[in-house]
Amino acid sequence: MFVAPPCGERRRHRRKEHKPPVSQHSCVYNQRVKMADTSSSNPQSLGFTEKLKSWLSWSWTYVCAVWFAMVLTMIYVLRSPLKLQETVTAASVFLNTLTPKFYVALTGTSSLISGLILIFEWWYFRKYGTSFIEQVSVSHLRPLLGGVENSSSSGGLFSPVNGSAEPRPSVSECKVWRNPLNLFRGAEYNRYTWVTGKEPLTYYDMNLSAQDHQTFFSVDTQQLRPEDAGQCVVMQKAWRERNPQARIRAAYQAIELNPDCAAAYVLLAEEEATTITEAERLFKQALKSAGRDTNLLVYIKRRLAMCARKLGRIKEAVKMMRDLMKEFPLLGMLNIHENLLESLLELQAYADVQAVLAKYDDISLPKSATICYTSALLKARAVSDKFSPEAASRRGLSTAEMNAVEAIHRAVEFNPHVPKYLLEMKSLILPPEHILKRGDSEAVAYAFFHLQHWKRAEGALNLLHCTWEGTFRIIPYPLEKGHLFYPYPGCTETADRELLPSFHEVSVYPKKELPFFILFTAGLCSFTAMLAMLTHHFPELMGVFAKAFFSTLFAPLGFFADKIEGFMLTRI
Repeated sequence: MFVAPPCGERRRHRRKEHKPPVSQHSCVYNQRVKMADTSSSNPQSLGFTEKLKSWLSWSWTYVCAVWFAMVLTMIYVLRSPLKLQETVTAASVFLNTLTPKFYVALTGTSSLISGLILIFEWWYFRKYGTSFIEQVSVSHLRPLLGGVENSSSSGGLFSPVNGSAEPRPSVSECKVWRNPLNLFRGAEYNRYTWVTGKEPLTYYDMNLSAQDHQTFFSVDTQQLRPEDAGQCVVMQKAWRERNPQARIRAAYQAIELNPDCAAAYVLLAEEEATTITEAERLFKQALKSAGRDTNLLVYIKRRLAMCARKLGRIKEAVKMMRDLMKEFPLLGMLNIHENLLESLLELQAYADVQAVLAKYDDISLPKSATICYTSALLKARAVSDKFSPEAASRRGLSTAEMNAVEAIHRAVEFNPHVPKYLLEMKSLILPPEHILKRGDSEAVAYAFFHLQHWKRAEGALNLLHCTWEGTFRIIPYPLEKGHLFYPYPGCTETADRELLPSFHEVSVYPKKELPFFILFTAGLCSFTAMLAMLTHHFPELMGVFAKAFFSTLFAPLGFFADKIEGFMLTRI
């Protein structure tokens, strides 16, 4: 593995080149900030509370020590009235009279209880990403024992609700973007369902698309003629329908009201057309009826360009995309340049690809996996055909190879899920209609369309295979501090599970380690189960072993007790 050294001045200039996208639900964060400001508006009460907490934390250790010393003193003073020695002797006699069945039941019950705790801990860890016992200890017991409350714990049943904890991004605060290369439902997603019987889209993803269509194609019905207002109302209901057949029927109803209803033809092209050719015909019909509606024009022309790309008319698709970007230069948030990059890579027009990257791979612009990995592909392609790990280990990396490795590290830091799909270490699925930047959903969408371009560049995947894991040594704590980008967001796993189908194993980064209490309960369950089995099959041998174990365990205590008693008698 090769790790690129620090980039000097360039690293400092690119430190914050990626700005995390603004949340769709930023009002949630603003409300939390206001609550925090309100809670901190009374400094006198907060000062008294903090002083009381600090005093309790300071005195707790000493109080425990004094209490423990007093308990030991009381036991020693009252040893004769309480008849402690006779009680211990009677207890040992009672334990010797117990049969092996009792110990089998005891160890079996312990194994059952620890097994139930293990199952609950595992479920809680898979759901919330932390241990329940650890969560309770950190949230409730640690502050009482003088520790610092962990404000970075996320999720769980005991997540902080006041303004004192640092807010972490939740699912609602993770910006979800429309996939620029999303497939056609009727011609592609539905065909997958017919063949495999699996649903490639989640309800959450389709609901987001319905909201997008309602917003994108919304029209003020008060300014329209009655017949036009009627078809707009029908189409608004059509986008909200959950049943595909109900949406299609509503589209035909809108066409009956107005044969030039462009939005209805768009819906039919997306959902009823079973081939790309049929979808293209319906989009052309929609383009004739679109009029001067900018949203409709942009959407339809983009989908027509994608139809041309899928039907092999790549140069025509490139021209349509360039014309669209010139005609509507202010609609950069639609990421039409990502469609253009993919088509140019298919043409192997690498100079044109570099020209597009020079415009959109800028410090002030938000990044994407397409931007970062396409830049890495171009730099890797320049050296990958002659790259050899053995030769590079002997002579070191050349300047061009170093640039390629740095570009790969940059891309992997932005989205660490992509390499496993490009290297075919994980199976691909159909991309969702929406993606989460830096998440597994974006990695699936990128690899689905760009894997062929990496395979076409000789040696590029080999260079990626040799260098991509070196990124993780540069950023050992990705959730706390990044190298070229901001720290990796902690909300991607939960959001990706909403966007990707249930049969897909979501990629998690950074990989979560099993909490100590899960390992502890697993070991306890296994150990007690083994003791129960051995006691059942070898009762006499286990009895001898238990007596030897406890006598050895309590021998130091008896020794110290005799020494203390002798010392006290000599003092008296």
